[in-house]
Amino acid sequence: MVVSHILGGIGNQMFQYAAGRALSLANSQKLLLDLGDFSDYRLHHGFELSRVFNVIAERAEVSTVRQLLGWRANRLVKKVLRRPQFAGLRGKKFVVEPHFNYWSDFFNLNDDCYLFGYWQSERYFKPFESVIRRDFTFREPLAGRNSELALEIANTQSISLHVRRGDYVSDSKTGKIMEVCSSDYYHKAIGYIAERVERPVFYVFSDDMEWVRQNLTVEFPCIYVDHNRQAESYRDMQLMSLCKHHVIANSTFSWWGAWLNPSPEKLVVAPGSWFCNGNDDRDLMPNEWIRL
Repeated sequence: MVVSHILGGIGNQMFQYAAGRALSLANSQKLLLDLGDFSDYRLHHGFELSRVFNVIAERAEVSTVRQLLGWRANRLVKKVLRRPQFAGLRGKKFVVEPHFNYWSDFFNLNDDCYLFGYWQSERYFKPFESVIRRDFTFREPLAGRNSELALEIANTQSISLHVRRGDYVSDSKTGKIMEVCSSDYYHKAIGYIAERVERPVFYVFSDDMEWVRQNLTVEFPCIYVDHNRQAESYRDMQLMSLCKHHVIANSTFSWWGAWLNPSPEKLVVAPGSWFCNGNDDRDLMPNEWIRL
């Protein structure tokens, strides 16, 4: 079996699930999700995958994780063992993502294992892309204002534009890793799109729309999508995925909003730098996406 440790917002959860799903398919093994760390997790909206998507999400029981990892199953122990200096104590079954760029030995894992990491690269699940796309279809159709927007998006040269602030600004720990994309990045991205797309219409998504309205000028038709909140915020990702082209933030939320658009004709513009702490992000974006 493959057990994937799941934690974070919906975008992080999707990467962790997708990597585990791909490895389980490659080895014809069962996939289980360890959700134990959500018990005291206060950011975002808890575990969302089974509520939002048509995923196969069987939960790993505490006893199952303990049977697999033994003494390493303790929550605090797992956090300690993820540090490089304790790699020798992990054993063969506790598999920690060794670095942030793609790990080429990933698909050489062929025994029962517990995956602990972010796994933020399409390369971890590219061989099973069709399955991942099917799993990440949305359970519920759009309704009300979202349904109206979906129709507008379908009938225009729609560009999703995402500005992520939220915990990047409010949480000091997150802010040491993730930096808000600059207005200069967005202006360059808008210009890049406008040179290549006739009559673009920008659909702007953000967790801080007041800041966006005051600080970001879009000199094209622009619709601010600001009504999907709290547990319904995933609807923004659903709408993003319907747009024809994308300007994403350094956020896994809009990464997936762009990736879920299956069109081979789409343009995706992403920030040249994803982190502010030096993490290696060379494999984070698909090759065809444009980094500015």
